[in-house]
Amino acid sequence: MELGIVELSRLQFAMTAMYHFLFVPLTLGLSIILAIMETVYVMTGRPIWRQMTKFWGTLFGINFVLGVATGLTMEFQFGMNWSYYSHYVGDIFGAPLAVEGLMAFFLEATFVGLFFFGWDKLTRVQHLVVTWLVALGSNLSALWILIANGWMQNPVGAAFNPDTMRMEMTSFYDVLFNPVAQAKFVHTVSAGYVTASVFVLGVSALYLLKDKHVELARRSISVAAAFGLASALSVVVLGDESGYTESHTQKMKLAAIEAMWETEKAPAPFTLIGFPDQEARETHFAIKIPWVMGLIGTRSLNVPIAGIDQLVAENKARIKQGIVAYDALVQIREQRAALSSAAKPSGAEAGETSTSAEGAGTGGISPELRKTFEENSENLGYALLLKRYVDDPRNATPEQIEKAANDTVPGVLPLFWAFRFMVGFGFLFIAFMAYFFWMSSFGGERYPRWALIFAVILIPAPWLAAELGWFVAEFGRQPWTVDDVLPTALSVSRLSVEDLLITLGGFVTFYSILFIVEITLMVKYIRKGPYQDVEETKAWMAQHERRLRALGDEDAIPVASPAE
Repeated sequence: MELGIVELSRLQFAMTAMYHFLFVPLTLGLSIILAIMETVYVMTGRPIWRQMTKFWGTLFGINFVLGVATGLTMEFQFGMNWSYYSHYVGDIFGAPLAVEGLMAFFLEATFVGLFFFGWDKLTRVQHLVVTWLVALGSNLSALWILIANGWMQNPVGAAFNPDTMRMEMTSFYDVLFNPVAQAKFVHTVSAGYVTASVFVLGVSALYLLKDKHVELARRSISVAAAFGLASALSVVVLGDESGYTESHTQKMKLAAIEAMWETEKAPAPFTLIGFPDQEARETHFAIKIPWVMGLIGTRSLNVPIAGIDQLVAENKARIKQGIVAYDALVQIREQRAALSSAAKPSGAEAGETSTSAEGAGTGGISPELRKTFEENSENLGYALLLKRYVDDPRNATPEQIEKAANDTVPGVLPLFWAFRFMVGFGFLFIAFMAYFFWMSSFGGERYPRWALIFAVILIPAPWLAAELGWFVAEFGRQPWTVDDVLPTALSVSRLSVEDLLITLGGFVTFYSILFIVEITLMVKYIRKGPYQDVEETKAWMAQHERRLRALGDEDAIPVASPAE
């Protein structure tokens, strides 16, 4: 029954998180693209760029609102479905989330309102500053959330306190500049930029296929292709950085992604394709590229990458050390309970003994026990893995220790292929963006019909790639909620299966409705197209004509449509 609760809790959070992330990358990318377009408008004064900013801004606003609505649900789930997790590590995990809410989210939300309602109330430069602050707020929100998630992947700057029985922050600087969090942030936001670029390019291609809003579409393709190419290249480069950090912080995840069962001689090869068999501990029909994995994972030719079997053996030893830490912790708690009982006030001694009780929390504990705990405390989480099989890890049998050690291996087959599909999409986006960048810059903006059709078909692809990336990141961390610290099986709230099924059904229904609303609104405004401010366009054209007449260049006076 407990396993059912864990699985349903994971399913519910995965569903809400992955649904929420449908909105995040488009918000991140569109915010920057809007700022770029409005910058061109302020520099040139051409109304078409204001029209573009307003049109793509409308789609950004729809996406932003629904992203906020779905993100709030996830915040509440930490308290409802993962209460022990919140109690155990809330002091660390909650800090960046609080900063995100107080600083980044309110900054973003405030300036989003000014963006939509300040066009006629602010000067061009003032409104441009607002748009860039919207983009800054969006990306700062992602930064703080990924700092929190990065800490779950690599819990630095924190330590377990045996007196409070919780993890406590020891260095906010280490949490903030966690190398895993920094690598995840730049990789994730770059993926968001690619998502928005593909979206803008795909919708613009649809307009060209229908011969509608041609000027807006051509200019949008030029911006999206240039921005998207730079972003797609950075995703691959930053993905390499993520692989390098994992070789130091999450060795088991890296080994599972590569289906590397045994430690191979350096430099390790990269398995291009294959069919991992977790029971047989081998990969069938593997095609390997020599040296590549060693260069990605270690950036050297002589440092080996640990295989799954070696890591399982190491984790088995860590479980045994964790049992020593667990035993010392139990004895510390027993001694503290005895001291607290002895220090309870009675009668006239209440004032005097209550002062003694305040110090009983830390004083009087055997120094040898504290030393033993501190020497083995980093492996306490591994002893907690045994809770799945036995109430008291100290009573675990060798067979149970073996099972717990094998539990540290995540599902290899889904990780292996999810990673390869994600990487395949990444290289596809580079080729796609490079082609459109070349055609928009050097090909006279003459796009073949097949290329435009492919651009429309490709619109969902970056979302699929992003979801695969999150699957690799989160599923690859199992069986941990906080890597090496807190097992997932111990993190959940004491809920019933019925409670979880009811709420899961509610979320699926509610989110399905929101998804229909999102698609309906997006399609409606894409079909409607951009709003054309004819008066402003005429005013700009008249001003431009006067400028040319003043220069004596009447032959250069344009005969153009208001859309230009």
